[in-house]
Amino acid sequence: MLKKRIIPCLDIKDGRTVKGTNFVNLRDAGDPVALAERYNQEGADELVFLDISASLENRQTLVNLVNEVGKAINIPFAVGGGINDLHIVYKLLQNGADKVSVNSAGLKNPELITEIAKAFGEQCLIVAIDARYVDGEWIVHSHGGTRPTERLLFEWACEVQELGAGEILFTSMDHDGTKNGFAIEALKKMNQMLHIPIVASGGAGTIQHFVDVFEQTDVSAALAASVFHFQEIEIVNLKDQLNNAGIPIRRSMQKSQI
Repeated sequence: MLKKRIIPCLDIKDGRTVKGTNFVNLRDAGDPVALAERYNQEGADELVFLDISASLENRQTLVNLVNEVGKAINIPFAVGGGINDLHIVYKLLQNGADKVSVNSAGLKNPELITEIAKAFGEQCLIVAIDARYVDGEWIVHSHGGTRPTERLLFEWACEVQELGAGEILFTSMDHDGTKNGFAIEALKKMNQMLHIPIVASGGAGTIQHFVDVFEQTDVSAALAASVFHFQEIEIVNLKDQLNNAGIPIRRSMQKSQI
């Protein structure tokens, strides 16, 4: 059985780490470089950096800040936000990112997913999907969750897998920031339909929520933000408890080992 990963997420707005509930009511959560250094030391398996306002503001992601974070850590590092062409992917990989995450630009231009996968390898590409449950359907949203699309979650997940995504990061907008647990049933269905790894995001509030998502679904990783940012859950303690529950947890990996 593949070992599971614990991934803190840095949602970045105006150069600061922020966190909200259901994608709104954002509050400051600290300096992204300092947080990245702490997670590196605490044993996080990977780190995700999402420039959440880049697509909404029609700009590319903050390359200089990515460079600073990349220099501060030695664990795998994924970057998303405003990634809309191969040139920015190259710049991010040159400045410390190990993977890129595409969301809004992939919805607008699905061929971009295939282009990135072919140019840099599927292992380098995460497709992030933000979705909200509306009238019995999981509706995919773009631009930091501000714009509903005509895409449905499970159909879009299958499509991006065929287009070349190496991994899917699924965030339930309904669960985001609520600390009531992950979207277990949706994740189960995605696992049944897909063969690529899925990262669960949205709803982590207790260690038991991590146990539940790993025991009840086949996701490869669980991502969280506020419970780590505000030290409500310590990563070392989380990993100890997951091990005690019989869940195989990955050791932290340095970039030179990837």
